[in-house]
Amino acid sequence: MKRFILSLGLGLLAGYSAKAADYCFIAAENYKVIKQAGDNCSLRQAPCSTFKIALSLMGYNEGILKDETHPEFPFKKGYVDWLERWKQPHNPQLWMKNSCVWYSQVLTKKLGMKKYKEYAVKFNYGNADVSGDKGKNNGLSRAWLSSSLQISPEEQIKFLQKLIDYKLPVSKKANEMTRKILFVEKLADGWKLYGKTGNGSQQRADGSKIKDRQVGWFVGWISKGKRHIVFVYRILDKNKQNTYASLRAKAAARKELLKIIREQSGKQ
Repeated sequence: MKRFILSLGLGLLAGYSAKAADYCFIAAENYKVIKQAGDNCSLRQAPCSTFKIALSLMGYNEGILKDETHPEFPFKKGYVDWLERWKQPHNPQLWMKNSCVWYSQVLTKKLGMKKYKEYAVKFNYGNADVSGDKGKNNGLSRAWLSSSLQISPEEQIKFLQKLIDYKLPVSKKANEMTRKILFVEKLADGWKLYGKTGNGSQQRADGSKIKDRQVGWFVGWISKGKRHIVFVYRILDKNKQNTYASLRAKAAARKELLKIIREQSGKQ
């Protein structure tokens, strides 16, 4: 993720054409697909900051993360500071809200490569390759950032469903704390939205970056009572865009989810 222009004014969004990008949207409940649209849903790309969901589970399970507000790590000179809002102390809740890269990197270093790799494999998270950029030994700080780690929308759905079903190899506390810090907003008819965006550079088949073409994600679930519908929306830009693909994915996913909620309400 580089310094893309963070401007989502109505004028820019109105001028954005869906034809400028490929997309995949999947929504599923209890492993049954409710809706699927778009292309390349089996194609892997870097998870970018959606990997914070997995990192949160790891961190809470190991006891490195305590609750929503602890630990608080201070910002230090030399940390990734692409965004101004990152230049402050962060706790788990703010880490997720601000999608702070350096907090993730502090966490992975505390985990260590052995546990970090073991979790990626146990989670069956995409290709589970946390080695990082080839020959640079930077997997702890870079693997998910348009580097070695890749996952498809279809695999994201399976991962999220396992989280919802408490079938990932982590404690109940790790699962429930992760859910808490992923809460986004209340939607219509009593549904609640949980999710995480992710943004970065697309990758070619050999893993090299296409720096002027973004991949954008919004993944998570909506919940009402005992019902949970997991979803993934991924955008692959066909050319350079001046808005974050992740925020476009979030807006598009929200629109689709509200449609699903209306449809579900009509069935009740």
